[in-house]
Amino acid sequence: MLLSFAETTEKIACGKLLHIAATEDLLKKLPRGNWIGGSTEYFMAEGGGKVTGELLYVDEFPYNEYKIATYDAISIPSIMEDAFDNGFTLVIMPFDSDVHSIYADNAPEFKGMFIKNIAGWVSGVNLGLPGQTPIVVDGRTGRFYPDKAVAAHIRVPDDKMVSISIVNIFEPDENSPVLEFPKSGFSARTCLVDGKEVAFMDYLSQNGIDTKLPMMGDYCGAGINVAFKAMENGTVSFYAPVFSGIKYKFAKPIGDYVKEFVGQLKKLQNVECIFACNCVLNFLYGELEGRDIGAFFGPATFGEVAYQLLSQTLVYVTVS
Repeated sequence: MLLSFAETTEKIACGKLLHIAATEDLLKKLPRGNWIGGSTEYFMAEGGGKVTGELLYVDEFPYNEYKIATYDAISIPSIMEDAFDNGFTLVIMPFDSDVHSIYADNAPEFKGMFIKNIAGWVSGVNLGLPGQTPIVVDGRTGRFYPDKAVAAHIRVPDDKMVSISIVNIFEPDENSPVLEFPKSGFSARTCLVDGKEVAFMDYLSQNGIDTKLPMMGDYCGAGINVAFKAMENGTVSFYAPVFSGIKYKFAKPIGDYVKEFVGQLKKLQNVECIFACNCVLNFLYGELEGRDIGAFFGPATFGEVAYQLLSQTLVYVTVS
């Protein structure tokens, strides 16, 4: 829920485990306690999407057994070794940091990945205000980091089961060419389009490709989004990495973001989630500010985690 600074401070004083999303300025002013946090000014809340530098989004977890830890680019591969067998890990990492890149490129190979549960998000900034740096905060110490991930490893009772799910309103366009990239990474200069090498930025421009829609990679039958970030100086950059050896297609155009979201979320109207996040690109391109998409409240993010790094998706966690 979105709370004032005073209300959030009261929550922290109660000693419960909290997840907090807010501006860097507000996060740095909070008292120490049992919480982890990340920077953003975009939120999905009751009544619709909201951009605010004055309120904080707070999730309270009703579990007593947990541990909070931080990870840098060297230690992040061990994150799942610290997770509980029956529970989940909530991780936040700063956008465009080394730990973000290492996680994005290698998470499927981390020990324990897909055996234990991990979800989370990538912290960001207000896109209209220059000079900001995404951060995360370890509430126990009050220390903030532009280059580390912070995680809460949470144990749930043995008679409970954790599920991590995504809502993806996109599907591959059957008329799209097949796209393949010679190197893995968050950017590309060249691409194989139906086997022919092209300058990718030129190809996108010359063919009028709508970069508000993601590419979708075929990961053993699952379609995973790769959202476009920018095109400049002959380089196309992405919010999630492309991988060599994976075949991609452009996503099929959609008519109305809100209609698509609501249509899928109506199928989940009886779901009670304890954490959710939605990509900031869905927020912006779908013009969700002030528009209600139902439940699944939380931060609008610069990347989502459902085991591996995702983009242009909604991620949610349930305990049943």
